[in-house]
Amino acid sequence: MNTKNLISVFTLSCLLSGAPAVFAEVATQRIEARAAQLTHTTEATLEATTQVTVAAQVQGRIVELRFDAGDQVKRDDVLLRIDATAADQAVSSADAGVAQAQANLANARADYERTRSLLARGFVSQSAVDQARAAFEAADAQLRAARAGRGQASTALGYATITATLDGVVAERLAEVGEVAQPGRPLLTIFDPAQMRAVVDVPQFRLAGLVGDALKARVELPALNLWVDAVQVTVLPAADARTHTVRVRVDLPAGLEGVKPGSFARVHFLTGEASRLAVPATAVLRRSEITGVYVADGEGGFSLRQVRVGVLQADGSVEVLAGLADGEVIALDPIQAGIEARTRRAAGR
Repeated sequence: MNTKNLISVFTLSCLLSGAPAVFAEVATQRIEARAAQLTHTTEATLEATTQVTVAAQVQGRIVELRFDAGDQVKRDDVLLRIDATAADQAVSSADAGVAQAQANLANARADYERTRSLLARGFVSQSAVDQARAAFEAADAQLRAARAGRGQASTALGYATITATLDGVVAERLAEVGEVAQPGRPLLTIFDPAQMRAVVDVPQFRLAGLVGDALKARVELPALNLWVDAVQVTVLPAADARTHTVRVRVDLPAGLEGVKPGSFARVHFLTGEASRLAVPATAVLRRSEITGVYVADGEGGFSLRQVRVGVLQADGSVEVLAGLADGEVIALDPIQAGIEARTRRAAGR
């Protein structure tokens, strides 16, 4: 367990004035080895778990575009409208086709019934009845086809008004009012900001130490100065033939604010535990190419010692890879400890 001591330091003002040295308190901490997570760290990119690209399904000029990039949308909101003149004309033409087919069917039905009546009285042959029945069935089929065509025209008319299929944010607008939309052309991209994930490509040789039922990871979001635990880690079953890497999806907790698709992140895959030394990051002094900490000398003073450190941890500590031993005492304020060391040297102590 870490313990904190207090070591007194000379104040420079007293030394310069010739007055007896007055001591200020410098907080210290005894460094003890502790269990630490072993990790494999790799860079990742954030993306939305749910993202849709809205595309045109009919051709026409865009007459209204209600949303721009960054706007919030709700499910069933009208996103844009395409000129429906051609679609309206197609529906009118289909209606006329249905009416004509209905009239043809009525005539064919009447002719068929009349021919059957004449057959019963012996005025026509059976072949005439067969021909009338075939004409009636053909007219019936034509009516069904006309009604189907009318349904297609009506559906196409509905495609002139495009609505949102989910609650989300417009990530990108790919069209402007007045442009001609073509079937299949992307118009807007919408994503759900509540569900995000980090996507990373991991070399195949690393998978042996990562894949398992208990695969866990932590995600570092440098832009937000935030660490979060992964909700789920999914290793895709296929590898990239060119890079020989496997894509891994790391789901973030729902509802994180300020997380944007395309942002940079680091994924720390947890691979085990080991005993490690760690010091508070604020105790580390970085000057040019030197990274060090002030270590208590056991005589009330401090000396600067160069150390080699690892990555910053989620709790604000940094792993010490070399330069410190278990049980040594360091200053938590390197600036004040440096002043103390200089004043002692100046006093010849």
